[in-house]
Amino acid sequence: MKSHFTLNGGVAVACAVAGASTLMNGNCSAGTLIAADYATNSAYASGWSAGQNGGYGFGAWSFDGTVSGMTNVTYPDGIPNPGAQQTMSSGSAIGTAWTLFNTAPPPPAGPGISDVGRAITEPGGLQPGQTLEVVLQNPTTYQFYRGFDMLALNGTDNEPAGAGTSAIRTQVFEYFNTSLHWAIIDNNGSTRTPLDGLNTTAAGMKWDLTLTSPTNYSLTMTPLSNPSAAYSQTGTLTTNLPINYVNFRLYLGPSTGPEDPADNFEISSMTIAGMMLNIQLVGTNAVLSWPTNVLGLNLASSLNLGAAAAWSTNNLPSPVVVNNQNVVTNPIAGTQQYFRLQQ
Repeated sequence: MKSHFTLNGGVAVACAVAGASTLMNGNCSAGTLIAADYATNSAYASGWSAGQNGGYGFGAWSFDGTVSGMTNVTYPDGIPNPGAQQTMSSGSAIGTAWTLFNTAPPPPAGPGISDVGRAITEPGGLQPGQTLEVVLQNPTTYQFYRGFDMLALNGTDNEPAGAGTSAIRTQVFEYFNTSLHWAIIDNNGSTRTPLDGLNTTAAGMKWDLTLTSPTNYSLTMTPLSNPSAAYSQTGTLTTNLPINYVNFRLYLGPSTGPEDPADNFEISSMTIAGMMLNIQLVGTNAVLSWPTNVLGLNLASSLNLGAAAAWSTNNLPSPVVVNNQNVVTNPIAGTQQYFRLQQ
């Protein structure tokens, strides 16, 4: 079996079939990471600062909007506090992480707000069929009129404190409720989820945002300590599109230092995965399948790649839906054939 992965127009993945004798009895799952960065990358070995980028597909980190804390105090462990509110930590459940922390109380009692973000540099931003995944560990403290949030938006820099003009926003904000329940804010308003921050902080959380069309999404939030308690929601994005920027903000504090899991917000990885196209040999047919929850994608085939490729959707059977998958059964013919999903 040969496999080939290609990107075109922001959404395309492909498998190559070189005839039944070559494919044997295997299958191909074609997909690719369009963007990826990890806190363990060597770029962050000496710390985390604005302008760094240890991966690909994302822009450099921006700390604009951060309001520095107190510069004349020392942490309990003796480390001088330079007033910075972004650092690296390694003591949380998710391991080495980019860490947002505040060395002074948030407004109005103090100036402490940590504001970080970065662009999605893939042309056109996040595309239908792509999934933005963030692995994080959130704070557990309760403070009146305080919280933390994640914003996916169309913009060029971090949103300042108090702004929330995002395509979709996920937050924990404590007002009169004595709990840390996550809320999702989209074009339909705010939805309070059953996920409590105490559950998602136990071993961290996986946050997966998939665009199912240019204006619709599916979001799954999975507590890593109890994956069966994952919460999923579908909905409509606001008009702040396309999504080309990701912003994280922490307005809790003060923290006792970089390794304070109760007050800090930590991120260990960010990735963007493309749509998955599966192919399997059944007799003399190639059976291709992909999820039905992503709209606007069509299966195309070509006998070549590169400049000579002529991708066509006309010579393929129409998909049928089986168990929430689009399925196309295509006879294997010729020496090789490539398949991809495209808009």
